[in-house]
Amino acid sequence: MPRPPLADEAGGLYHALNRGNLRATIFHKDADYEAFERILHEALQIHQIELYSFQLMPNHYHLVLRPLVDGEMSRFMGWVGGTHTMRYHAHYHTSGMGHVYQQRYKSFPIQDDDHFFVVCRSR
Repeated sequence: MPRPPLADEAGGLYHALNRGNLRATIFHKDADYEAFERILHEALQIHQIELYSFQLMPNHYHLVLRPLVDGEMSRFMGWVGGTHTMRYHAHYHTSGMGHVYQQRYKSFPIQDDDHFFVVCRSR
């Protein structure tokens, strides 16, 4: 049975996140954070997304974003997750040793200004 689609409407504001499989560390050193930031930058050149905020923690990340086209957040998050996974496995020589992420990303519509400020604050 296919997974139900996540809310992903043009102009909506969303809090999206993903976590390492089994809550494992996905950012081991400063260069890992920098590499992920480069992936975000590349994805923003490809996809019609506005990125308002991001926080990277050792085992997960949070993004606040707005898709400019219906369905674009899903394409953006798929590209970010897939690209990060391929580059992670290549760098750490872990190809074939399991998943980097525990599941597909999660996203939640941002309800109001207070919610926006809470999800954008530094963690």
